[in-house]
Amino acid sequence: MSTHRSIAALFQLDRGAAASLQTQLRTKIVHAIHQGVLRPGLKLPSSRALSRDLGVARNTVSLAYQELIASGHLEARQRSGVYVASDSMPRPVIADGGVGEPARSRESSAVMRHASDLVIAQTRFRPPPQWREMPYPFVEGLYDRTLFPTTDWREASRLALAVDQVASWSTDRGETDDELLIEQLRQKILPRRGITAAADEVLVTVGEQQALYLVFRLLSTERSVVAFEDPSEPEIRALAQLGDAQCRYLAVDDEGVQLDQDLSDVDLFYVSPCRQRPTGVSLSARRRAGLRKAMAQHDFLLLEDDFESDLSFLGGAEPALKADDPDGRIVYTASLSKVLAPGLRLGFLVGPPDFIRAARRLRDLMTRKPSPITQRTAGIFLSLGHYDAMLRRLDKVYENRMIALRDALNHYRPLSIVIPPVTGGTSYWVKGPDGLDSARLMREAMADGVLIEPVASYFADPQAHPNIFRLGVTSIAEPAIREGIQTLGRVMTRLAEAGDRFPDQNAGFDQPASAALDGDAIRRKLAGQRLSYQTVYGEPCTIDLHQDGSMTGRAGYAQEDRDQGRWWVDDGQWCRQWANWAYGEVGVFYVECERNQLFWLDETGRRVDRAIIVGPIPASENLAP
Repeated sequence: MSTHRSIAALFQLDRGAAASLQTQLRTKIVHAIHQGVLRPGLKLPSSRALSRDLGVARNTVSLAYQELIASGHLEARQRSGVYVASDSMPRPVIADGGVGEPARSRESSAVMRHASDLVIAQTRFRPPPQWREMPYPFVEGLYDRTLFPTTDWREASRLALAVDQVASWSTDRGETDDELLIEQLRQKILPRRGITAAADEVLVTVGEQQALYLVFRLLSTERSVVAFEDPSEPEIRALAQLGDAQCRYLAVDDEGVQLDQDLSDVDLFYVSPCRQRPTGVSLSARRRAGLRKAMAQHDFLLLEDDFESDLSFLGGAEPALKADDPDGRIVYTASLSKVLAPGLRLGFLVGPPDFIRAARRLRDLMTRKPSPITQRTAGIFLSLGHYDAMLRRLDKVYENRMIALRDALNHYRPLSIVIPPVTGGTSYWVKGPDGLDSARLMREAMADGVLIEPVASYFADPQAHPNIFRLGVTSIAEPAIREGIQTLGRVMTRLAEAGDRFPDQNAGFDQPASAALDGDAIRRKLAGQRLSYQTVYGEPCTIDLHQDGSMTGRAGYAQEDRDQGRWWVDDGQWCRQWANWAYGEVGVFYVECERNQLFWLDETGRRVDRAIIVGPIPASENLAP
């Protein structure tokens, strides 16, 4: 093989790749130079010869050569051709006093001496690398690349690269954040949360995690007591543990964090009131008032994490706690990356000016300010209204996905799970029956293409709640949700049939099945009766089974969700079909009754759902709808 052809063999190009052929060729040439495959002074094939060998246009090779000549990797010699530049090799690695020798791997005395300090917390579940290939990825936070506003971001990026814009951000002006982005945060993001802030009360950070680090580093020490919600993000707890602070854990229920502990010695209280991180529940008005009272009474500071406030599509979000902070006790953190893309790493802090000045100095000791070009692009993106437009799109997408997930969980009700009430966000915190091992469920479900998130690491005691897991919708398409939950339900049933017992004391599903009613008994027992039922997401539902076989349903605390259908008895089984609920499909069940409790059984005789027989439908209402 000729030298030219052997060199060409190094540069095989992928026509299906996202990068252009010219970019791929330049990258491969630079890589070969750095690996020492193409040595300084080596003559490269002519653009005509290389284009012929690679099967690409000659212009593609010519432009790649020109760019590499301009960057100093190659050099053109008059009437001779193109060569690898004589000074193109990267500087050699200096290790152990030698020049050009590879660094030897050895254990670090510093790391070995303080290893226990370096590993300070268990991190949360990380999905497998091939998660995108799985049909039902229900893990929260995995990014759906199809939702990124590529065209709008490109427009903002192009405008940021205009000559007059480059002059304003390309020079390092020290501590100052991009003025346009700060103004857009003050005018368009913070007012949505009820917050008014001056420019010197806002600091842009490299993602929300850096914002949280700055707060813990500045406001807690080894003598501090920091209160956390339980469960909470392990990475956030680790920030307090890094400074040897004493951590206090307060349990979370459907109203948010419980305030039943003595808080007199607390110095800093971390809370995520709009959407509790990670359960998704909102802090109730009663608990908000209690937290404010405790903050004033015990003189502690509050760190408010508002990581998902913009995704409140199922109900209006309460204003941020920071919206009413006359004493400057509250430091507020949030992120643009949750809506835009995690890779942008843009978060921000809001606090008193003196605190922001200290946080800015600490930030600049760490990383300096976030990328000026990214800041300017984000500022333009916000100013053009693209953020608001994207938020409207995401609200619709995530609302549809969350409703689809809620309805699928309520329809299939795998082994009597329950989920807390949420008003938005992108995940459900799922409590399974006692005896469920969520880690085992995750492994079994993964084999069937379903990816769920075990949550042991979110709790102060990882062994306390083995029956809880989380289902997210950030990266699963709406049409796949129903089938994914149906598959998950089959896995849970399979585990139960293999010997695991999943009792549910509240529903009575652990009781042995009694004799199912026959057809005549079903008619006598249910015709003209009102049933009280509770959805899997905790909302009440009333079902009226009219004498003529019609059926009406009212769900929600205001009975705002209504549907009609019909019910009948066939071959000793109770049958029903709603117009819209339960996907409008026919359901067929055996029926058991224990006093006023009604149980529906599947074809195997397993209890799958229940209701309470309230009593006869009032005469005035016992008519066909």
